[in-house]
Amino acid sequence: MTSDNVPLNLIPHNDSERLEKLLRYDILYSPAEKAFDTIALLAKEVFDTSSAFVNFVDEEQVFFKANISAIETNKIKRQDSLCSITILNKAITVFTDTHSYPALLASPYVSARNGIRFYAGAPIVTHEGYQIGTVCVIDEKPRSTVSEKQLNMLKMLADLTLEKLESRLAHRTNVNAYDDRMHRLVHDLKNPITSILAYSQILASRSLPFETQSALGSKIERSSRAIEQSLNNILEEASNDNGVIDLKLEIITFEELAKFIKSTFESALANKSQTLEINCDAKETFKIDRRRIEDALTNLMSNAIKYSHVGSVIYINCFPSGADIVIEFKDNGVGLSEEDLSKLFIKFAKLSSIPTGNERSNGLGLSIVKMLVELHKGKVWATSEGKNRGSSFFISLPALKPIGMLS
Repeated sequence: MTSDNVPLNLIPHNDSERLEKLLRYDILYSPAEKAFDTIALLAKEVFDTSSAFVNFVDEEQVFFKANISAIETNKIKRQDSLCSITILNKAITVFTDTHSYPALLASPYVSARNGIRFYAGAPIVTHEGYQIGTVCVIDEKPRSTVSEKQLNMLKMLADLTLEKLESRLAHRTNVNAYDDRMHRLVHDLKNPITSILAYSQILASRSLPFETQSALGSKIERSSRAIEQSLNNILEEASNDNGVIDLKLEIITFEELAKFIKSTFESALANKSQTLEINCDAKETFKIDRRRIEDALTNLMSNAIKYSHVGSVIYINCFPSGADIVIEFKDNGVGLSEEDLSKLFIKFAKLSSIPTGNERSNGLGLSIVKMLVELHKGKVWATSEGKNRGSSFFISLPALKPIGMLS
């Protein structure tokens, strides 16, 4: 349709939701891509104009994803772009002669010598109904008519742009999911492999009683099975088309989880002369994927050891909170700054804290903890009074009835 008037307000009522949807495509200010350039070239050919664009309307600017013109920049102010008008409705916007609309002369791209006299733009409309950008053409000469065939082609090119955005997003999602699985696998293998190496070195370095050898052998077997389970988990996730993690739920007591932690970290605690103290009177049980929650607890315990000083005490406390049980990992180690606390659970976040024994930290463990706990409809958070004043990490999980009350 041809525009008969120019709106005074260029900001749609749902602009915040529209921008949120646009950001999900991760398209803003990205490098040129052949597919979008081709769409703009086709639009230029269909209308036989001097210029054509594939644009996305950001909060304050309009970004040219494809720019077939003499304009050297890839973005202009939102209020100066005619595409800001186009995204206000789902119909095609056409100005056969911009100089017939005094309000348009406020744009320097219209009022300039050899500026825009003809404009046609089709909005790029998401499946949810948000107009996030345009496929548009411009020319320095006005036109008297535009054919229906040209307008239909322009709309088809806008629809094609959305299809490209969706396929691009799906590809990036699959790549990110693959990367996440690989990162988690490497991270999950570190602790059991470290344990196997430590136990093997102990076995090889001295003559030990049979009972001690048997105990170390059992620990090596347990660590090996943990590696096997991590590999199986990754393979299961990869086999799911939607990448969903399937939880294998079972009823577990806190006592069982505490026993696992004590056994797993016995050697690591001894290496730094640290002591683990567990305090819990809660009798409730959890219905959880044991392996996944053990992974989360392992990450928190490993961090507590890394960031605590030699000879210090680490505490695991648990207590009820409403319908949940909260598990706290408390240390008196290097602590966290306010900036650290604000980005703790972000993947690969760089924190100011440094492990006390020069241990390695890749910034991935806490993001895994958050993901695993939230899969169980739980919460995770941390507190610290500041640098060198220790820290506490909390996991909150929905609790079942006490064992004696289970039916």
